[in-house]
Amino acid sequence: MQKRLIAIAVELKNHAPFTLFGAVTGILCMLIFKDLHHDTSRVIFYVFHPAHVLLSALVTAAMFKLHSVKRSFAVILAIAIAGSIGTATLSDSLIPYAGEVLLGMEVHVHGHAGEDQHGRQTDEAKEGGGFFENAHIGFVEAWYVVFSAAIIGALIAYIRPRTKFPHAGHILLSTWASSFHMMMAFGDNISPRRLAGSFVFLFLAVWLPCCFSDIVFPLLFVHSPDGSCCRHGGHKEAEQ
Repeated sequence: MQKRLIAIAVELKNHAPFTLFGAVTGILCMLIFKDLHHDTSRVIFYVFHPAHVLLSALVTAAMFKLHSVKRSFAVILAIAIAGSIGTATLSDSLIPYAGEVLLGMEVHVHGHAGEDQHGRQTDEAKEGGGFFENAHIGFVEAWYVVFSAAIIGALIAYIRPRTKFPHAGHILLSTWASSFHMMMAFGDNISPRRLAGSFVFLFLAVWLPCCFSDIVFPLLFVHSPDGSCCRHGGHKEAEQ
């Protein structure tokens, strides 16, 4: 157990630099698209978020099928949905929303009425809705898209269970989903303090959930404590 924990710690340390790079790309997105309308940011979020769910479901389901004796599609589908949607929701919605609240940005979110001629929200529109609306919980707000993505990922894994994939792609998808989630809260009020705070939360939103999904989860299935079967690219993998 101690060796396994050390292996996990080493993997987390090794992935921190690229996660930092991913957070930088997220901040660049915020600066480049700072004038993007709230509804447009929401549409883009619901491109990256389901893509993240699909990729996570594919790898989670494939890992489970390769290492478990229970290989029925129903069990694999349940594992894929629970693992992918839970991780992606934490990474893309809950941690960014926590950052928005702590940085004082949540009041700028989610009103659709009361916009001025420039598309900016008025004070009446900044009242905000309930938690699920403000946090943009994908499996509630767009359940048909998110669950479909998880099912497709599980189906691909059931037919062809392969777990190697570019870890960089997972990090960037998650980072960009988190970025556009926070951009919905920015409105037209971007400040250096909020950008700096957003950078911290973007890093945490990706590093903790996605590295758990890509590193800790597979290490729970392998026999070797050195993490050599870790599922992202460049490591050994059982893909016979």
